[in-house]
Amino acid sequence: MSQKGFLMYLKAGAENEYKKRHEKLWPELESLLKSYGISNYSIFLDTDTHILFACLYCPDDFDQAALAQEPIMQKWWIYMEELMETETNKAPKTKDLKQMFYLK
Repeated sequence: MSQKGFLMYLKAGAENEYKKRHEKLWPELESLLKSYGISNYSIFLDTDTHILFACLYCPDDFDQAALAQEPIMQKWWIYMEELMETETNKAPKTKDLKQMFYLK
């Protein structure tokens, strides 16, 4: 099992709507993420910079490219696009982080 951390970028003023949409996460999206072995997925917001920090556990052989091709994932990205900085394929703009420390 691997732990991944990454950043995403929320548009100013979108905090409440972002939180509201995640509180009502689509059951089919939750099932999809779990089917890829994703667990303990948390997202935190730096309110000064609008940067989101995400952390999750996933299998060592997690296929992020395959997840990105899933129709429900793409539908979620379109749903969230107005709230976040995105790539050309509607995926949220992300920056992977290198793990520097882990306390068991």
